[in-house]
Amino acid sequence: MKRNMKKTAAILGVALAMSLMAGCGETAEKETKEIVAGGSVAEESSSEAASEAASPVTEPENAAAVSSDVSIEEQVLVEQDDVTITAQEYVSDSIFGDGIKVLLDNQSDKDILVGCNALIVNDYMIQDLFGAEVAAGKKSNEVVYLSSDELEAAGIDSVGKIEIYFNVSDANSYDTLFSTDCVTIQTSAFDQMDTTPNDAGTELYNENGIRIVGKTVDENSFWGAAILLYCENTSDRDVCIQVDDMSVNGFMMDPFFSTTVYAGKKAIDDITLMSEDLEQNGITSIDEIELKFNIFDNDSFDTIADSDPITFSAQ
Repeated sequence: MKRNMKKTAAILGVALAMSLMAGCGETAEKETKEIVAGGSVAEESSSEAASEAASPVTEPENAAAVSSDVSIEEQVLVEQDDVTITAQEYVSDSIFGDGIKVLLDNQSDKDILVGCNALIVNDYMIQDLFGAEVAAGKKSNEVVYLSSDELEAAGIDSVGKIEIYFNVSDANSYDTLFSTDCVTIQTSAFDQMDTTPNDAGTELYNENGIRIVGKTVDENSFWGAAILLYCENTSDRDVCIQVDDMSVNGFMMDPFFSTTVYAGKKAIDDITLMSEDLEQNGITSIDEIELKFNIFDNDSFDTIADSDPITFSAQ
């Protein structure tokens, strides 16, 4: 099991490195298509969408430059079952971006694995690759990195608040020992934190407290093509959003998309279309998309809604 875990971690590491190298070769101005209404359901979600599309925001050159002045106070985040997690400082790396340096202190009699069930920055769900093993009676200095690509996609240029749900498991059996409630870190930029939603685009769905906006289509993403969505959850339940019965230009697709949005939070995430699927169907330009959203409770897995077919275009 451990060998398999390490192999999986190695594969993820290689994929991350390839993604970073691919990203380094991209020009500052990425060519994307705008999502526009293509059916009775979709409509423009913001009056500012057109002006923002016409006047793109200039992005910072790198993540380190964005948050170079951000700092935090050293603070204990978790102290449970002889395991202590302490946030030490806010750090910036030219490759991996910004992060929180943490000290993991395991004074229990078990080797442990420490990870995150959820990572949230300025109320946006952010995917994490954090995981660390700490032997019984030992300590480890680690960094919880904040994906610079996802911060940029969410329009976050200054990190003011970080919320983390830690998970601690037995390193040998992989059984969960405990999961924490939300721990919150406020940075020195908290009072200046911009909470304006990055929701410019075409509204595709808005029911049951769940709002989904189509933003752009990137036909040259790392895996093939990517349809960027803004998802907002104003309900009182943590939800997971997936996609069913998706077609592109009339051809059925097998997309990769599953995003979790906690109550009161937002997310920016891609529907990924693999290059093999596009090539197999002779698709060189993504023009017409049809799909259904499947929305369910993240805890109970009970279905909240299955949307009607939603049709939209990319131009």
